[in-house]
Amino acid sequence: MALPPGFLDELRARTPISAVIGRRVRLAKSGRQWKGCCPFHGEKTPSFYVYDDHFHCFGCGVHGDAVSFVMQSQGASFPEAVQQLAAEAGMEVPKASPQAAAAEQRRLDLHGVLEAAGAAYRRRLYLPEGARGLAYLRGRGLSEETIAGFGLGWAGEGRGALLAALSREDVTAEMLLEAGLLRQGDDGRPAYELFFNRVMFPIRDRQARLISFGGRILGDGQPKYVNGPETDLFSKRRTLFALERAREGARAGGTVAVVEGYMDVIALHQAGFTAAVAPLGTALTEEHLEVLWRLSPVPVLCFDGDAAGARAAVRSVELALPHLTPERGLKLATLPAGEDPDSLVRQRGAAGFQGVLDGARPLGEALFDLMHEGVVDTNPESRASFRGRLVAAAGRIADKALGAEYRSMLLDRFYASRPRSRPAAGGRDAGRGFGGRGAGEPAAKPFRLARPTPTPALAAAERGRHLVAILLHHPNLLHDVEEAFGAVALPEALDRLRSAILQWGSAAEVLDTGALMTHLHAIGLAAEAAQALSAVPAPLAGCAALDAMPAEAEAGWWHFFGLMNPVRLEAEVAAAMADFARNADTAQERRLIALCAARNALRQGDMDGGTEG
Repeated sequence: MALPPGFLDELRARTPISAVIGRRVRLAKSGRQWKGCCPFHGEKTPSFYVYDDHFHCFGCGVHGDAVSFVMQSQGASFPEAVQQLAAEAGMEVPKASPQAAAAEQRRLDLHGVLEAAGAAYRRRLYLPEGARGLAYLRGRGLSEETIAGFGLGWAGEGRGALLAALSREDVTAEMLLEAGLLRQGDDGRPAYELFFNRVMFPIRDRQARLISFGGRILGDGQPKYVNGPETDLFSKRRTLFALERAREGARAGGTVAVVEGYMDVIALHQAGFTAAVAPLGTALTEEHLEVLWRLSPVPVLCFDGDAAGARAAVRSVELALPHLTPERGLKLATLPAGEDPDSLVRQRGAAGFQGVLDGARPLGEALFDLMHEGVVDTNPESRASFRGRLVAAAGRIADKALGAEYRSMLLDRFYASRPRSRPAAGGRDAGRGFGGRGAGEPAAKPFRLARPTPTPALAAAERGRHLVAILLHHPNLLHDVEEAFGAVALPEALDRLRSAILQWGSAAEVLDTGALMTHLHAIGLAAEAAQALSAVPAPLAGCAALDAMPAEAEAGWWHFFGLMNPVRLEAEVAAAMADFARNADTAQERRLIALCAARNALRQGDMDGGTEG
């Protein structure tokens, strides 16, 4: 039975094996696993263990996954077992075809091509041409055992060397292209090696099959790290580096920790933290979270102790909130300023990183502080805005009971943070009524600060400034709004910023605030960016703040856009509804919610960020 690539992996991911086995075996929780009496041989003392994706009996040695359990326990054939589990998971089994069989064979062949390449990279590391790479790895404190265990290698200094080496094993250029090791040249030029002059890091799937590589250049070249492209085997949004090792570490009781890069993970594993993983050149995704929760009910996300780390933490929290349940949570850990896990364990040993893990806070405790960072809530308006954001964050949790608990906890923190009024120096206001006014004293006359009369031109300029400011602080929105962004009329300075932002966004691999501001500074637009983010002529709305939640920033952007072009906003809502009807994925849903929130706010006459007077 030939099935398309990835179908069985998807089926296993959607099938809770403990539920499948629990229909026939009485299981009891045992730490992070389940155990019971083996259904395949008579026993009185349980020796049959069920893990997150397989079972094993330490009595008779039987072993397998959900599919093999159905086959062995029910006498079903492989197609029958797959059909049964697919129906329970709401999946349709693809019909067998010669094309599907050929695709599966190509997929198996690609594993072999990648293994051959990995062996070539490992050999080169210990040849004279790999001396720099080997010295780099040893200089980072890696032992020979760690280097060999992770299969680290060297890509070589000359292009064409990999194809020449593997052609002796009947590996063709077409096979290397399909495996993501060659890149097609432009304008008819021949394909060339993706990796050269780099230390190589093999990337494996949960079954420990080689699916891609990452490479780090030595010296000042850019980009410093390169990952293989998306292929039939490799999907960045579904893959975590060292997952195959972390599964064993988690089963042994290790803390599942998510860090940033290859060297962080490898250094932690060498130091004994064998359940560490990292995403591969992308922010954490929903698919990553699902994988993590299969390893541990409460994985720890580790972030740098700087502004970029805080932004990454906010993005991860925003992503996780809808998927939290009483059984699936997160902890957040912050690294000391200027440190990463690799440097931390080299300088302070395993105890240094253990201290970071020990200091990790449950998401419920950390969420308030993340959202409060940089917020000035000393007046009723700003506090009301902040309170609304807290309530909205709790409302994003799909589990209503858990969401209610979060809401209650966040509001308790909010009210506990209320600023206290202070008596005048010398205590002269003691015993006086509210506001410090003594009995019989006349109330102070209210007054208003003079405010410039808003003109249509001033209001339009302020709205345009908000569009730019939100993108300066949240450039990850750029690809979703760039067409609409290019269509609005902006003053000259903002127009220059817009052109620079759009040009940068078309080439940037990662849409990050720090990288964008560095680029604007380099091309002489730092003053214009600072003016767009200033509090003059009026403070920016909360949705333009650096610490605004991504969903709040996106809805705010469309709100200000709709004030400038309400007809176009209605068209964007209609297009988003049509896109969601065709492809109801998370990204389309998020976009539709943001657009509808902006449209509804305009229809209800919500305030215009202080620009209307």
